[in-house]
This record gives sequence, C-alpha cells and structure tokens, in this order.
Amino acid sequence: MSTEALARQAAERLARLAEERVDHRFKGLPPDADGLTVAELAAQRRNLFRDGDGFTSPVLALSAERLEHNLALMETYASRHGLAFAPHGKTSMAPQLFRRQIEHGAWGITLAVPHQVRVARAFGVRRVFLANELVDASALRWIAGELAADPEFRLVAYVDSVRGVELMDAALRGTARPVDVVVELGAGEGARTGVRTEAEAAAVAKAVAAAPGLRLVGVAGYEGEVPRADPERVRSYLRRLVALAAGLDGSGRFADAEEIVVSAGGSAWFDAVADVFAEIPELSRPVLKLLRSGAYVSHDDGHYRRLTPFARVPEEGALEPAFRLWAQVVSRPTAEQAFANAGKRDAAYDLDLPVAQVVRRDGVERPAAGITVTGLSDQHAWLHTDPEADVEVGDWVGLGLSHPCTSFDKWQLIPVAEADGTVVDYIRTFF
Repeated sequence: MSTEALARQAAERLARLAEERVDHRFKGLPPDADGLTVAELAAQRRNLFRDGDGFTSPVLALSAERLEHNLALMETYASRHGLAFAPHGKTSMAPQLFRRQIEHGAWGITLAVPHQVRVARAFGVRRVFLANELVDASALRWIAGELAADPEFRLVAYVDSVRGVELMDAALRGTARPVDVVVELGAGEGARTGVRTEAEAAAVAKAVAAAPGLRLVGVAGYEGEVPRADPERVRSYLRRLVALAAGLDGSGRFADAEEIVVSAGGSAWFDAVADVFAEIPELSRPVLKLLRSGAYVSHDDGHYRRLTPFARVPEEGALEPAFRLWAQVVSRPTAEQAFANAGKRDAAYDLDLPVAQVVRRDGVERPAAGITVTGLSDQHAWLHTDPEADVEVGDWVGLGLSHPCTSFDKWQLIPVAEADGTVVDYIRTFF
C-alpha cells in the first residue's frame, strides 16, 4: 500500500470513531442515546448537569478548555527550549489525542509495548519512540512489515543488553529496513531497565554494529527512576546520558545515523532535561533532543500537581488538571460518613485517593467543604464528613483524580465538556 493510501486509511479510521454507535459498552453516557453515533450525540451538545440530558453516575469528564491549554503549553515549552517532543501515548491511548498532540507540534508518539504501536499505526502515527527493549519476534516481524510498507514510518526502540540485540537481530534477519535503536542507560542501582555502566553500554553498541537488522542512532533513559531523586541527582544522571552519547559518537558508533537521538523526560523533571540537554556539545551528526513527557495532557489533582516542574519554574506557565469524576451520593448512614457510587473501577487510586472538590445539588455547585475521600471499594467511594459538611443522598460530588495513566484506562469513551458542562466531543481509548 502506498504512503498516500496509508494516510487515507488512517484518516478514515479516525473519522469512523465518530461513526461508532453508543450503547451499553460506554458507562456514564445517557441510556436514551443508545443507537446514536458518537458524532450525533456530540452534535446534540448535551449537558452533564441538565435535567433530561441523561448522563448517569459515575461519569468521567475532560475539560475542553484545560485540555487545549495543556496541549498548547507543552508545545510552547518544547519549542522555547529547542526540544523535539514525543509525548508518551500510554497515558491516554487515545488516537484523537495523539492527533491533537501532533497538531500541536509533537515529533511523534512514545509507546511502551507492541499493542500500543499497533493502535498508533492504525491511526496514522508516522513516528514512534518505543521506550522498551522489544524482543518479541512476532512483534518485530510486524514492525519490519510496517517499515517496508511505509517509507515515512520511523520507529526507534531501546536496547539494553547484548542478548536483546541478538534476539532482535535474529527476528529481523533479511528485512528491508533496519530498526533504529538507542542504548538505554539505567538511572542507577535499583532503578528499572537500562545498562548500569558505560562499559555495558559500549558492549551493547558493539553488538548493534554487528547486527544487520539494527541501526544505532542514539541514547536514551528515564530520569524519573533516579533513586532518591532530587535536582542534583537527576541532573547528574542526565549528564551521564549526554556524556554517553558523546563517547559513543567519538567511537564512531553513530556512523550510519542521519541524526543522533538523545532522549529522556517524564512528567516530573522535564525542566532538568531542558537544562542539561541545552549543554549537549556538537556531535558528528545533528542531535534530536527528544522529550517524552505524557501526563501533561490531562495533568492531575494529586501526584503530578505536586511534582510538576512548572511549580519550580512558574514563569514558564502552569498545567491545569483536566479530569473530574462525577459520582452521586447513594448512602448517608451516619453524621460522619457518606458513600458515593464511584470506586476502584472508575477512579485512579494507585498513587493517591481522589479528592472531593465540589458538590452539586439542584443545579447549584459549591466547594466540598468538610468532605474527604478515605477509601475506595470496587464501586463505592468512602467519604468522611466533618460537622460542617453539607451533603445529602442524591448530591453529585466532583472528584479530582491523581495519575492520568490509570484514569484514562478505566473509561472507553470520555465526554469532553466545556466549563458549563456542555459536552462537545467524546474521546475513545484503546487499552
């Protein structure tokens, strides 16, 4: 299939998301919308809170305004600091958001496992950074087929072991185009994946040079795994990464590369990445300084609100939490206790419990004073209520969430709502 035909196919698949029929698969949506297409439902501009519009609790919503703000802010940030940007798509696994991220200047999309790459390719993503060593022979042969079919497709993957290089090369033997790889440098003892020493990195690079199915194009790592991370330790690790790139370049290991990729960047330390990558010396090839932060797209009301680099550099702007989970109070057994009908199946809870932000009753919204989420069951939020808390059975409680990656994956179709609750779009996820 030609490049043009592949592009048309991807555009058609994105368009068909709007043609999907709404039904029982999608929780929180109005029951009387069954049978409508997503586009037809969006065109009705129903309101989350208006009587008769039919949204049922619990329902997760994305703020239209905050989503656009976050997309634009990171586009500006990356451009200001001379960084290419490949946001981590495992956060949302939403092709509509991939498209918007690319429209906002993203170089491509970062992913972690073969299924995610298949989703991205199905919807036309042309550049993928695979932040993992891939040794699955079936997946590698599929990727080789994608590379052969689409000259504009580029995939860059981690390597962090000689054994991994050998397995990859064996699976790719005889393929038309080599797979681009970068040596992953681990963030320290006790960290996650990646070579631990420069000597190991040199051995992996040597193995790649002997593997016809692979081409070494750079180095990468994840500073979020630095043990006991603080600004000094994170910057020290990132400087090791830069020095590794320079050392491998000095040894001629990037002779076949058109550009040298140096990549890092989660959502907690991208200011350090920007600072250290600004120090990258001149190398034998142009350098692609690739940032991979992903949680920014929705941000959150917990983990990343505490860790965001924008708190350290407020002059650069501020991300805004875009998720709110709406649940209804279904029980008020004592003066100190209430229960809402959203639980572990609906809300992220791996990093922090949800935070009660607002209460709605009879169309009036007010702060959720004196209400604290103390636990989650499968389908209930446990609410502690102080004496000043004004909450009754039937009230809607708006919850802020922590950790975008485990918020998106609980919802297949997510309403995008304007500030007054009017739903203008729906985001489809593929986990």
